[in-house]
Amino acid sequence: MDLNAILKLAEADMQAVNALIQRRLHSDVSLVNQLSHYIINSGGKRLRPLLALLCARACGYQGSQHIDIATIVEFIHTATLLHDDVVDESQLRRGRETANNVWGNQAAVLVGDFLYSRSFEMMVAVGQMRVMEILASTTNVIAEGEVLQLLNCGDADTTEARYMEVIHSKTAKLFEAACRLGAVLAQLPTEVEDAVARYGMHLGTAFQLVDDVLDYTADSETLGKNVGDDLAEGKPTLPVIIALQRSSGETAAILRSAIEEGGLEHIQTVLKTIADTKAIDYTMQLARQEADNAISQLYCLPESNYRLALESLARFSVNRSH
Repeated sequence: MDLNAILKLAEADMQAVNALIQRRLHSDVSLVNQLSHYIINSGGKRLRPLLALLCARACGYQGSQHIDIATIVEFIHTATLLHDDVVDESQLRRGRETANNVWGNQAAVLVGDFLYSRSFEMMVAVGQMRVMEILASTTNVIAEGEVLQLLNCGDADTTEARYMEVIHSKTAKLFEAACRLGAVLAQLPTEVEDAVARYGMHLGTAFQLVDDVLDYTADSETLGKNVGDDLAEGKPTLPVIIALQRSSGETAAILRSAIEEGGLEHIQTVLKTIADTKAIDYTMQLARQEADNAISQLYCLPESNYRLALESLARFSVNRSH
């Protein structure tokens, strides 16, 4: 099943999500409306809400609260993007100026807070303590992941294990929650809920690993941000960590300096070393393994087009160019 077929399968539900997003974004404060609409409508894949919808349907859920859950997940994700871009001092996301670059850091942070608080209002309205527990815990773990990433910035001694801890917390945790909530709404047994959650965790990990590969292999126009942005911010992602581990002498010293000092002064040397050490191959192999692990978690669900769509999304996560 290709991506268009997946989107077609979820089209009616996604239209309902988009309509709810527009309604719940409304604020009497005009700047909140402008900035939140700007980032929500900036061309994102809507992958996390899509996962919530598909998982709910694959689990046999027939109600309508999956629309609320998907919207909440998208609001949480968007809030993290606003805060991320401020912390990273990013100027470009998805090929457009970042909100902080247009309106300033203060407005971006405060509207991120608005989206977080609006998502919690919506959680209360869903009226299920289990849903609130999962999402409250998830936002807490994401915040911890952000702090862990900040600690790793500029640290050339960051290990693969520390890097994986960051992406499990910062990225994969929201994928996990989006998927788990589908099983929760369907009131499935704990073992099924846990398996669907593991699917989300593995998928989110694969997705972030590929994102980190694309930061060094895609062109800026396709990627929607500047190639090498992670390095410019001093972020030691897995391709650089592996390249450094497999290097020595002057080359290793240049890589360490690039991580510790940030910037793109040595980007050509870094790109060549990443290629020479096969760090991209290593990272992609790990991503494919995570995607396979994700798919293997779905066999507890009955066969359906929705389960097939989830399997296909795992494959798409590692076979994409942006």
